[in-house]
Amino acid sequence: MGGAWRPAARAASLEVESPYDGRVIGTVGISDAADVAAAVDAAKQASVAWAATPLGERVRPLRRFHDLMTAQAADLSNTVALESGKTPAEALAGIQRGLEVVEFALSLPNLDDGAALEVSRGVTCEARREALGVVAGITPFNFPAMVPMWMFPIALTLGNAFILKPSEKVPLAACRIGELMIEAGYAPGLFSVVHGDRGTVNALVDHPDLCAVAFVGSTPVARAVYGRATSLGKRALCLGGAKNHLIVAPDADEALTVRGVVDSFTGCAGQRCMAGSVLVVVGKASRFIEPIVEAASKIELGPGAGVRMGALIDAAARDRLERAIATASSEGADVALDGRKARPPREYEGGHWLGPTVLDRVRPEMECARAELFGPVLTVVRVDSLDEALALDRTTPYGNATSVFTSSGAAARYVVQHATSGMIGVNVGVPVPRDPFSFGGTKESRFGQGDITGPGALDLWSQLKKITTRWAASPDASWTS
Repeated sequence: MGGAWRPAARAASLEVESPYDGRVIGTVGISDAADVAAAVDAAKQASVAWAATPLGERVRPLRRFHDLMTAQAADLSNTVALESGKTPAEALAGIQRGLEVVEFALSLPNLDDGAALEVSRGVTCEARREALGVVAGITPFNFPAMVPMWMFPIALTLGNAFILKPSEKVPLAACRIGELMIEAGYAPGLFSVVHGDRGTVNALVDHPDLCAVAFVGSTPVARAVYGRATSLGKRALCLGGAKNHLIVAPDADEALTVRGVVDSFTGCAGQRCMAGSVLVVVGKASRFIEPIVEAASKIELGPGAGVRMGALIDAAARDRLERAIATASSEGADVALDGRKARPPREYEGGHWLGPTVLDRVRPEMECARAELFGPVLTVVRVDSLDEALALDRTTPYGNATSVFTSSGAAARYVVQHATSGMIGVNVGVPVPRDPFSFGGTKESRFGQGDITGPGALDLWSQLKKITTRWAASPDASWTS
């Protein structure tokens, strides 16, 4: 805070364990209400001059940050992998995706030019986009670098001061990002990092000088943060969980489908809100199940080269998933591929590992078909028609993503038209929009209006001031006279 590291006000701290092997790799202090207040105060002081800085000048330090992050992406990806359990390749991909949002923010001087129009003779209306003040982002464990970069580049470029509260499970990448922001030339107080737990989040949201907050995490916490923030009159956008459906039609291309489905449910060990977790096979598309199981069975655990999958974030996540698999089996599901039997290399045996798992012949009412498992577990539901598949999509309370695998343009358009998710994929297993298209779901996957990236984020982090101007009398007899 204020451009320098400082110890937390109280002695309490958090140990950071690597999911790879369970070793402690770092320690951070827990920021209490006094620490949060100090960070907000520093941000508030810095925000005044920053908001008055022309938009074209605000992107200069962001451009330097982009260059620094690009140059150090490989090193930072190792930190991300070590603390989150991702493979280094997945960690690097997340950083590169985050840099795309940085590039979008760099384009704002050319995109966000306001608007002015002569609405009547002698009368002009104009809109100007202005900063809110001090804003914050609360980010999850699964993307320690990418999700923060979905937030602060746009928020800062629009003239705000930003406070990052990363997940207490992955605080180390946030520390490095903070150092790079200072090195990039942001004035003290414009970018701050506070570490901690639920109490830190509440202190941040409750602070009277905080104007807006973005959150990415589970649906129960997203709902709670959104309710707390909006009850205090603050602006909030909180993204929650998902239960994404991958619909496979009988005419789908086998190679494209198998790779798309396997990559979707095993990437990042299934710990992402865009992972496909329910495979809905229509009629004769059931022929794809066996090759999907075969391809997933070839994935090895560990961070090394080859077709690999990383670790789960902690032992609690592994235990929860193992219980879910056992429950599904007891309810009648066929465990076509059992990831509980998979083992990592010997040096990682102390970590938190689960291999790809496929549960076949699942009924829609089973828990594994309804609840967000957040792991490398694919639930297979067999249906007779596309309408039956879409009916399952409509009944889920979540609305992040729906994908369809088909060779028919008509079938693809039908799914696009009738699916209820905010992001739709056609022969794409992880339909994350690329900038400038915005990221955001529907239903209980999103609380608040707008999206977290792209043009949809502009209204989250700024407000429009509308000016109506008239300098001389007009002969018009309209109501504006």
